[in-house]
Amino acid sequence: MIKIVTIVGARPQFIKAAAVSRVIRNEFADRVTEILVHTGQHYDENMSKVFFEELDIPTRNTTWRYLADSTAR
Repeated sequence: MIKIVTIVGARPQFIKAAAVSRVIRNEFADRVTEILVHTGQHYDENMSKVFFEELDIPTRNTTWRYLADSTAR
C-alpha cells in the first residue's frame, strides 16, 4: 500500500487537498492511504471544521500538528 502525506495549513491548501483526497478515496482507495497533516497555520477551530465538513475532507487519518512558532497558540 502506498502512503501519501498531505500537509495543509491555509485555506488554498485545503481546497487543493480536498480535490486530491476525493480522487484518492474514489479511485485509489484499495492502493493508497492518505494521511493529512494540519499545521495549524491561522488556526481557528470553527474555520477548520467548516473546511473539513464542506470540502468533504475525511478526518479519520488527520494529524493535528502545531508548529512551535505558529500563530495557532
